[in-house]
Amino acid sequence: MENNRNFFITIALSVLILTLWQVFYVNPRIETERKTAQVERSQVEEKQGTQPAAPGGTVPGGASGTEGAAAETRDAALAKTERIKIDTPSIAGSISLTGGRIDDVQLKHYHATVDDNSPIIELLNPASMGAPSPHADEFVARQFVEIGYSGNDASGAVPGDKTVWKVEGNTTLTPASPVTLTYTNDKGINFKRTISVDNEYMFKVTDTVTNGGAQPISVSNYGRVTRFDKPTVASTYVLHEGLIGVTGEEGLQELKYSAIEKDKEHVPGKSTDGWLGITDKYWAVALVPSGKQPFQPRFAYFEGPSRYQSDFLSDPISVAPGQSQTVETLVFAGAKVVSTINDYEKNLGIRQFDLLIDWGWFYFITKPMFWLIDSLYKLFGNFGLAILATTVLVKAAFFPLANKSYKSMANMKKVQPKMLEIREKYADDKMKQQQAMMELYKTEKINPIAGCWPVLLQIPVFFSLYKVLYVTIEMRHAPFFGWIQDLAAPDPTSIFNLFGLLPFAVPHALMIGVWPLIMGVTMFLQMRMQPTPPDPTQAMLFNWMPVIFTFMLSSFPAGLVIYWAWNNLLSIIQQGVIMKRQGAKIELWGNLAGIFRKKPTPAE
Repeated sequence: MENNRNFFITIALSVLILTLWQVFYVNPRIETERKTAQVERSQVEEKQGTQPAAPGGTVPGGASGTEGAAAETRDAALAKTERIKIDTPSIAGSISLTGGRIDDVQLKHYHATVDDNSPIIELLNPASMGAPSPHADEFVARQFVEIGYSGNDASGAVPGDKTVWKVEGNTTLTPASPVTLTYTNDKGINFKRTISVDNEYMFKVTDTVTNGGAQPISVSNYGRVTRFDKPTVASTYVLHEGLIGVTGEEGLQELKYSAIEKDKEHVPGKSTDGWLGITDKYWAVALVPSGKQPFQPRFAYFEGPSRYQSDFLSDPISVAPGQSQTVETLVFAGAKVVSTINDYEKNLGIRQFDLLIDWGWFYFITKPMFWLIDSLYKLFGNFGLAILATTVLVKAAFFPLANKSYKSMANMKKVQPKMLEIREKYADDKMKQQQAMMELYKTEKINPIAGCWPVLLQIPVFFSLYKVLYVTIEMRHAPFFGWIQDLAAPDPTSIFNLFGLLPFAVPHALMIGVWPLIMGVTMFLQMRMQPTPPDPTQAMLFNWMPVIFTFMLSSFPAGLVIYWAWNNLLSIIQQGVIMKRQGAKIELWGNLAGIFRKKPTPAE
């Protein structure tokens, strides 16, 4: 029992340290980053500086005639250029004929809040509009995708950020009807661009370069994702937000906004496959260059104003007079739905595209956990019920080990009188006391650390579920029952305003909702299944541990708190049944009665 108590005390102290770290370090840091981002947005709105070209002049760094103008509303910025409309089952928006930019993408199925009447998410936005505001738990940024070319004197002017394309035929892009754009320069070089889109979030840009001149030409294809605003709180220890890609021998590359601001540029080796872009918590924009010729990926940060860019530049392609060459580039702009991302990786052959979703270092636990919850969701139609069912299945899977652990704990309760006798007999000789304890464990066939296994097993499950709730868009705005309308957000109620009955807002630190309280009560009951520790310090920590967890988990996703509460209840039932079968005394009722029993005074 002593080892079990020490183990739980260690957990309690660890949780206390994490809570203090959250309150005194993480929260102030988050607030500082939020204020800094607000100042940066204000500066951008007040003054839009002239933007320099990228180092080397290979891929544009963001300069064009639109970014230097005064900040405008989104509608005004969109109205400045001629456009073709985008209309698919998943997205709405438009493509600017100036630069051929995809800079207007709205996600039809996702709203800013749980209210279906709230604005839909605007993923891509024109660079010249005013700095946007955060949308609930996301940040909607000014960002766009541009695909163009780098040429030389022989090729003449090639498509870039200022090129005005012409439309041939259809003016609305749908899954069933691609659009065609054309541009011919003064050298007789014709660029014919066909843009198609699927029912989800993948565009395909097919460029055919035809040399109508008398001399051979050489041009290089480039693509870039340029972003002007970073999230108010980016790149937490749980989730990566920022520049990302899988290219060349380096494989996965993740660059936080703060890191690229410091280094200015990261240039990995050349690649013949892969992808690169910018990712948010739930959304992403990524480029998949053509595999026909090698390309140079790059991640960069530019100033005046601040902007972040993931881009590539392909090796030159040669086009003889009268001949043509075709280049294809895929553009992903949408929600990071797990099944959709996996299908793109499999069907389009995009290397490790699933890493666009940050499964973390323990992906081998997190991904199966999501698969299980998602499969149960398809059965029950509710993610909350899927989490409850997952808890039952996980406990069933570990039942033999947990059963053995609880039996060992029950046996330890049965020999507790002998343990107390040993402590009293060798109170002044700790070495003999420990030796006698070991001999008792051996005689009674008891494993003193067996009781730790149920807790140890719960830790990886808890972490993986937390990761699933935090990073997967499937959990975003997923309702349970009653007041829980978003399992990925904390319980919105608080005991300090009587769960909404009193008309005043409660500070974030005091948002102790119904489910955190239920979790705290079940944890309290589970701990009362154990005998009260004889040591006053241990007893105090055992009494305060449920309170500490209640306050800490109150800011965690509601789905995680519901899981923990349900797991505690199942553990209480399981432990009680096993202890009864082993003939061990169940301490719960005696411990609860002892709380209200009058304590004897020293005189008594």
